[in-house]
Amino acid sequence: MAELVFFSGTMDCGKSTLALQMDHNHRARQRVGLIFTKLDRMGESVLSSRLGLSTHAHEVTDDLDFWDVVVEHLTHGQRADYLICDEAQFFTGAQIEQLARIVDELGIDVTCFGITADFRTELFPGSKRLFELADRVQVLQVAALCWCGARATHNARIIDGVMVVEGEQVVVGDTASASDSLVEYEVLCRRHYMRRMNSHAARLASATPDVLPFDLDVCAVPPRG
Repeated sequence: MAELVFFSGTMDCGKSTLALQMDHNHRARQRVGLIFTKLDRMGESVLSSRLGLSTHAHEVTDDLDFWDVVVEHLTHGQRADYLICDEAQFFTGAQIEQLARIVDELGIDVTCFGITADFRTELFPGSKRLFELADRVQVLQVAALCWCGARATHNARIIDGVMVVEGEQVVVGDTASASDSLVEYEVLCRRHYMRRMNSHAARLASATPDVLPFDLDVCAVPPRG
């Protein structure tokens, strides 16, 4: 029986790598699938891993209708045994519902990969709907690590080296904005996320450039704004 499965986790936990591996495994068994992604770090219409692997993918826009795309694909005599959807946190709630319909009415397996929460610790719309509709939700077991070595649980947005907790939900990382500010992302443990202590701030607070501070007094809790 077909399933809608959601693999979730923080950045750097291997989601895209697993998506590529699963596509490879399907194709090795002569199964035919469609790959979708949105706002991949390498640009449009590509699913890429931080390990350097990549493959062509269909770029998802807010007005894309998965049901229409798949039905048109099938009516032209082409096969679709499975769908792989990377960066699914950026999909709309309606698009997740379309994927569920594809599973239920067309019997096609759909596997989604995505980040659970944004830099404000709020659920992305796509992730929220997947938690509500998926047959299975699996947290990836490859632990991303905070700079302190603890398991990373939160995604932090860094602008010019400073962690921020306000702003638009979706901003592509490793880019300069109109104000020439560098936007980056970093995974942190809950303790250092709550203390706004990213690796850059930790180095500035350290007594020497080679040792990062682990003392809670150094990583003070910021005042509430």
